[in-house]
Amino acid sequence: MIKTLQIGSIPIDPPFLMAPMAGFTNRAYRDTVRALGGCGLPALEMISARGFVSQKERVGEESELDRLRGVAEEPRPLAAQIWDNDPGKLAMVGAKLAYEYQVSVVDINFGCPAHDVAGKAQSGSFLLRDPERVGRLVERVVKACHPTPVTAKIRLGIAPSQNPKAESQSKLCHDEIIRDQNNIDDHTFIYGNCAGEIAVAVEQAGAAALTVHGRYAKQMFSGTADWDAIAAVKSNLNKIPLIGNGDIDSPGKAVDFLKRYPVDGIMIGRAAIGRPWLFRQASELLLTESERSSEWISTIPIERERTILFQFCERMIQQFGDERGMVMMRKFACRYGSGRRGAREFRRAIGTVHSQKAFQKLVDETFQE
Repeated sequence: MIKTLQIGSIPIDPPFLMAPMAGFTNRAYRDTVRALGGCGLPALEMISARGFVSQKERVGEESELDRLRGVAEEPRPLAAQIWDNDPGKLAMVGAKLAYEYQVSVVDINFGCPAHDVAGKAQSGSFLLRDPERVGRLVERVVKACHPTPVTAKIRLGIAPSQNPKAESQSKLCHDEIIRDQNNIDDHTFIYGNCAGEIAVAVEQAGAAALTVHGRYAKQMFSGTADWDAIAAVKSNLNKIPLIGNGDIDSPGKAVDFLKRYPVDGIMIGRAAIGRPWLFRQASELLLTESERSSEWISTIPIERERTILFQFCERMIQQFGDERGMVMMRKFACRYGSGRRGAREFRRAIGTVHSQKAFQKLVDETFQE
């Protein structure tokens, strides 16, 4: 039996969460997922606390970031993820999201390995090398956002251990510090799984839940997510839920991993960009056979895929306007076309499309049985 996921006072049902993804989880995408159903907690795109603050200073008054427009009127529950390494900026922006925008959950990113975040800004996964600092940051945001629950998202560590034996013994991330001149950001790498130590710091700081992506920062998105390592983090948590993330690319896997591993929820990211119905399909599998909707259990018809894509395109244009909306649609449409016959030609052709009519014509010609 799957128990209900509770993040602070917020019930997350079903226990499938949307991963915050910059450039993808915009309002049009979130509304598309909501219309299909099955996602217990949609999420905004990742927000830079530093960028939010600098915008205020630049214009001389408070103004909304583009990705926050309309959020106050958006359906709930809704999570907002922030990143930075400055406790004051994180606390200020977290409080604004909690009190002014009234988001349901404020999440702090300690997992992003991108150069601009972990390298230049020394935020995201860079902070995994210092569990005490992570704890202080979480504690500051928790106090600023109360009673809105604050969560954290992390990775297993900076880089896999150079010593497999040490890794298997769950050595803490302070055990081995090595200078690696070839690493992606030319910073000191801390080798080994530090997720357990980070988990303790996050929980003691007052966080309401922890999400663990089953890769190391140095891996980026290569290799395979280690769900056994995610599961091992559970023993370090006394009361807050653990959410697993990484390589959930089918509804069957989402439900299987939810049942197989000691996690309380599943976060789904890249696989659902081109298949936003993945949340609904996974949620149907949690129901009894008599309760399930047959239209979502098997592969959905190509005609329905086209309809979903066209409706998504309408939402993108409503949010961003004709010109920008169509440009932004290209990267989403490529995800829908991935693995389909003629996908390469479709990706090439979609780059030349500038109107909704031309877009629909191309999709109709490509998305065939």
